Amino acid sequence: MVEMTIYGVSFDLVGKQPIVLLKTADGNRYLPIWIGHPEAAAILMKLQGATAPRPLTHDLLVNILGELEVEIVRVTVTELRENTFHAAITVQQNGAEFEIDSRSSDAIAIAIRAQAPIYAADEVIEESAIEFDGDDVEEMVDEFKQFLDNVSPDDFSEAEVELDDGD
Repeated sequence: MVEMTIYGVSFDLVGKQPIVLLKTADGNRYLPIWIGHPEAAAILMKLQGATAPRPLTHDLLVNILGELEVEIVRVTVTELRENTFHAAITVQQNGAEFEIDSRSSDAIAIAIRAQAPIYAADEVIEESAIEFDGDDVEEMVDEFKQFLDNVSPDDFSEAEVELDDGD
């Protein structure tokens, strides 16, 4: 397993689909995961330190687990199957660990709320990670920082409403 950090959330320039970008903790390999608009908003909200007046779904789950004295140990992006990333949330209660199947986007949204580490299976990194070197990284970082300075969680919910109206 490779430890990952959340690099940020952005839009796919072609399909306008949100992407969460994970970065290897000790390198320049990036794992782009296409996610839904609500999950993108939930992840971005926490990255920006914003809070909702009432708990959102991911907040509620973390709060419930905390009240039941269940610790979220880690989340792991376990595989890429049929163009979909799969994940597991590892929890611990009374010394026993359990793995719970999850969508990768939900697992990441939960990890950021529980301050749990995020990992990716070695096979996922080998199959799907993109490596950037030197100038490529600096250019990508500058573009991403500019995007993050101007985006809000509402941008993702508005995009979803526009998509829903066209169906």
